[in-house]
Amino acid sequence: MRYRRFSALLPVISLLGSFTFANAQSRRPMTFIDMMKMRRLGDISVSPDGRWVLYSATDVDLDKNSRTSHIWIIPATGGESHALTASLAGESRGRFSPDGKRILFQSKREDGQQIWLADFNSANGEIDEPHKLTSISTEADGAIWSPDSRNILFTSAVYPDCKDDACNQQRDAEQDSSKVKAQIFTHLLYRHWTAFTGDKRSHLFVIPATGGTPRDLTAGDSHDVPPFSLGGPDAYAFSPDSKQIAFEENLDPVPATSTNSDIFTLQLDDPSAKPVKISTAAGGDLSPAYSPDGKYIAWRSQERAGYESDRFRLVIYDRSAKKLSQPLPDFDRWIDEFTWAPDSSKIYFIAGDSGRSPVFSTTLDGKDLHQLTDEGSYGDLHVLPNGQLIASRMTVRLPSEVVTLDPARVTKATDHESPATRRYLQPTSYTATREVASEKQLTHLNTALLAQLDLPRMQSFWFPSIGHVRVQGFVIKPPAFDESKKYPVKFLIHGGPEGEWGDSWSYRWNAELLAANGYVVIMINPRGSVGYGQAFTDGVNGDWGGKPYIDLMRGLDYAELHFSYVDKTRECALGASYGGYMADWILGHTQRFRCIVTHDGMFNPESAYGTTEELWFNEWEFKGTPWTNRTLYRRWSPMLAETNFKTPTLVIHSQLDYRLDVSEGYQLFTTLQRMNVPSKMLYFPDEGHWVAKPQNSELWYKTVNDWVDQWTK
Repeated sequence: MRYRRFSALLPVISLLGSFTFANAQSRRPMTFIDMMKMRRLGDISVSPDGRWVLYSATDVDLDKNSRTSHIWIIPATGGESHALTASLAGESRGRFSPDGKRILFQSKREDGQQIWLADFNSANGEIDEPHKLTSISTEADGAIWSPDSRNILFTSAVYPDCKDDACNQQRDAEQDSSKVKAQIFTHLLYRHWTAFTGDKRSHLFVIPATGGTPRDLTAGDSHDVPPFSLGGPDAYAFSPDSKQIAFEENLDPVPATSTNSDIFTLQLDDPSAKPVKISTAAGGDLSPAYSPDGKYIAWRSQERAGYESDRFRLVIYDRSAKKLSQPLPDFDRWIDEFTWAPDSSKIYFIAGDSGRSPVFSTTLDGKDLHQLTDEGSYGDLHVLPNGQLIASRMTVRLPSEVVTLDPARVTKATDHESPATRRYLQPTSYTATREVASEKQLTHLNTALLAQLDLPRMQSFWFPSIGHVRVQGFVIKPPAFDESKKYPVKFLIHGGPEGEWGDSWSYRWNAELLAANGYVVIMINPRGSVGYGQAFTDGVNGDWGGKPYIDLMRGLDYAELHFSYVDKTRECALGASYGGYMADWILGHTQRFRCIVTHDGMFNPESAYGTTEELWFNEWEFKGTPWTNRTLYRRWSPMLAETNFKTPTLVIHSQLDYRLDVSEGYQLFTTLQRMNVPSKMLYFPDEGHWVAKPQNSELWYKTVNDWVDQWTK
């Protein structure tokens, strides 16, 4: 039976032109409810003939405290989107088969998350009734097609010593039924992110698209294949002839202290073949991708061992010569993701730069470098047969949407900086032709809602800081802004520390929403931030409360001096992760703020070392362990300035945060209470490093805004 379009079950997404945007004066400030109503773009897939674009979109149900994703399709030339899937369980990761005849997706409709297939009709963009391909008890994830459309590669977490799925199923049943829930640890990384690792490991499987028993390609391996990831490009790929795969794996004996994932290849047409390591860097090697002509494998590579925030360079491996190229292109920014041109003559990639994430292109020799976009942050790049690009794009005022870019139609890039601030610009360490490709927005997931909202523009500013370094900041004014008034300030501090603020949308720390109730939002990218060259990023290493703190304070000084609407007597500092650490540091080193919000911060670096899972991070940032470099751990310890604590502080921490254990929040709150500092603690027993559940997020925003209002309004 051919599936009908699900317009009766899910709303049709209309074209931008079908809405009339409200006059700016009639728009209203955004609320948390508005943000929960916004539909969230997931990943993208393009049909082989270039006619169709698949994408997933997530709907949030605040009352049910749930998020559900479905697969949608839209013509690549633009037009009306319609839903391909609509089960209550939801669907994600839609992928066209390379022959264009089928799609796959993942869904929890039956037996947990499994891979589903459906025949696809390219004439009308519809699918037949899907059928379940996998029934593996340990569930399936990360599915991709082989180029010949005959097989599907996926991952599943299994017991390495199990020979088949029946063994895995039995072991799981025994653990579930056991009255004893105790665990015995014999190695580090016994817990990670939000869960204890247990005895299972991620393995790569391949299954025929016609069905059958999945084959474990890494059977018996006691390491995760691929390693743990919080998102980004796939960690494995097929060769164009479908006879080989390339994948990531970290073989270091202590994974808690190592970032050294390597790239391996494995022949699929030889049952006795063993993985072959082809990468050589001491740091992480990530995201392998074969060139369409099969001659090369490209990946993102880091030079330095143990440093998760080293520069992600693009390297190319010549398969016939078995030789690795120099990094391409030779420029001092991180390669976030990339994709090959269909003729293998060039590579398109995305790299953060000064608060934006533009699209670039380069020839394989790295000599012809072009920057193809200007404002906004791009991702999920795909190339159409006609040479146009499909990508996601977001800004600080616009959640992610699908866009097309035409590199054949370009205009000269605009200089957005004023003459007054241009002298402060951080010089680039690369030369690129700056052109803006013609762009068209394909999807309009939230057009009707956004037309009702007053979302102020973000302004960039630059200022000089210690050591003759130039630093960038951003300011967002409140809705219905009145130049003659003075406004309280929310001073946001980003995490990482190798992170950034910029022209991008977030549902966790949404700057527009934080400004919506009458605040000026100020954000600084201090040393440690990405997008300004690796030396600037490295400036935080071993200096957590030093120059980055000075950068932040000088940025706020600059804003107070140059923006007359800033009320410097009513400012609150807010930060999470490293931003939480810096909020704790501020607590003991200045009384300029009326209040502080610290979320999942590091209060005591020595205890944080013993309770975190990714030890490589602390050992790099503090240049050793507490017993080999105790001086540095104590030099930058917010806890040791506790006698200076005076500022009213809201502490937020979560039980399942294994990156920065909840004990860090407990220690800070206890100290504040015993020092008689006005304080409150918001504790989430069911969240990790991020607050992800809709109703928890609602409580987070309400508690934070109420606290800031209490002390600044």
